[in-house]
Amino acid sequence: MRRPAPIPAGRDVSEEEKAPRPAERSRARRPTPTDEATATDARADAVVDAPAVSDAGGPDEAPLTSARDVWRAARARRKALRAEIRRFTQRSRRRRIVWLSAIGSLVLLVGGSVLAAYSPLFAVERITVVGATTLDAAAIEGALSEQVGTPLALVDTSEVKAALLAFPLIETYALEAHPPHDLTVRIVERTPIGVIRSQAGYTLLDAAGVALATTSDQPAGQPLLDIDGGVDSVAFESAGLVVRSLPADVRAALTGVSASTADDVTLTLSTGLTIVWGSAERSPEKAEVVAKSLIARPDATTIDVTSPAAVVIG
Repeated sequence: MRRPAPIPAGRDVSEEEKAPRPAERSRARRPTPTDEATATDARADAVVDAPAVSDAGGPDEAPLTSARDVWRAARARRKALRAEIRRFTQRSRRRRIVWLSAIGSLVLLVGGSVLAAYSPLFAVERITVVGATTLDAAAIEGALSEQVGTPLALVDTSEVKAALLAFPLIETYALEAHPPHDLTVRIVERTPIGVIRSQAGYTLLDAAGVALATTSDQPAGQPLLDIDGGVDSVAFESAGLVVRSLPADVRAALTGVSASTADDVTLTLSTGLTIVWGSAERSPEKAEVVAKSLIARPDATTIDVTSPAAVVIG
């Protein structure tokens, strides 16, 4: 069984009923003469009350921008741009500053050292000669006295060499600078091996055939050299090597050296002993054999060490 619908409590007025009918709307839009007059008066009052507007612009518009304002704005923009560039390049600029500082310090250090080295602060005041035994060290120092007062870095090696040429006994030399004022000259003297007799007298020679001195009398302790072919021969070269390899006691007693070839060097001692040495090969071994032979046979008159493995004593 269907349930009946409820009875409405009251009738509501809808929006459509509230709206005016078309006839009423047409009457509302039609203006009356009185309304037109009133609207005309209102427009006139609005024109009178409105502020005057010039060609330059309304009352709320800003004045025209001047050239100074443009310049200020451009400068502010450039300043902001530079600040941004500095901010983004801060790390690279810091790295560049560190590198430039290091390079500048190095250049300053090197430059200062060079200037100091070439300045009178490091001038030569003392010259010391080391290694002179036969030569007079004071004479060598006097020959180099012109270098006194010269900065250590400016010592002329060619002048030093020219001064040392006056001393034939100097075989080699080396200069050592000891700041601030010392110059050391280390020399190695030539080792004389004997003298050659000529019309001029006795000429003292080293193993290279360099004439060290010439005297009228034979120098004490220097053997007489009898070498075929002179100082430029292979016999002289072999004899020089043999003499330089002799033990000190044998060298002190040596009175004569003879050789016609490089393989028949013969030595004569002050005791009358004759040593047939042969060539300069195996000279250290031969010197050891000679020393042992002199101990074993002090009365020997000849010792042949041409072959050190088969020594012959007579």
